[in-house]
Amino acid sequence: MTAHAISADAVAADYVHADKLITPGPQLDLPAGRLKWYDIARPAQGVDPTVAEQAREFLCSAELDGAGPLGFVVLHRCGPSFHFLILNTWRNENELWETVFAADGGPFEIVPQRPHHATYCVWELGAVCHEQQAWLRYLRSARDEPARVAYLADSFAGLV
Repeated sequence: MTAHAISADAVAADYVHADKLITPGPQLDLPAGRLKWYDIARPAQGVDPTVAEQAREFLCSAELDGAGPLGFVVLHRCGPSFHFLILNTWRNENELWETVFAADGGPFEIVPQRPHHATYCVWELGAVCHEQQAWLRYLRSARDEPARVAYLADSFAGLV
C-alpha cells in the first residue's frame, strides 16, 4: 500500500471562521404546500427585509415542479449583496429534495447543478440538521394534522 499525503487545501491558511445567526421567519404558503423559513446571516448584518420579501415573492411566483407539501426554505446572506435561496421539500417519505436559487443584488435565478457540486455550507447545515431531526419526529408520529402542525412549529434559532 502506498502512503499518500493528505492535502489541507480544503481550508485556506488565512481563513478565519465567523459564526452566523439562524433566525426562523414566518412560514411560506405555496400552492404545493407550507414551508418553514430560515434567514442566515452574520449577527450584525441580518437579512435585509426587502431581500426577504423579494425571495418570498419569487418563490410564490416560480414554477416549482415536484416541490413537496412540507419542507423549509433557507435564505442565506453570504456577502454584502449575494444571497442563496434554498428550497427544501420532503418527498418519498424520507428524502430531502432541493432547488437552489441565487441573487447578487438583482433578481433570484436558479443555480445550474454540475455532477459534483456544493450542497450546504456549515451555516446552512445548522438548519438542515435541525430539520432532519424534526422530520424524524414527524415520521415517528401519527402523521396526522396535529403532527403536521407540530412539525411546522418546530424551528431552530441560534448561532452556528
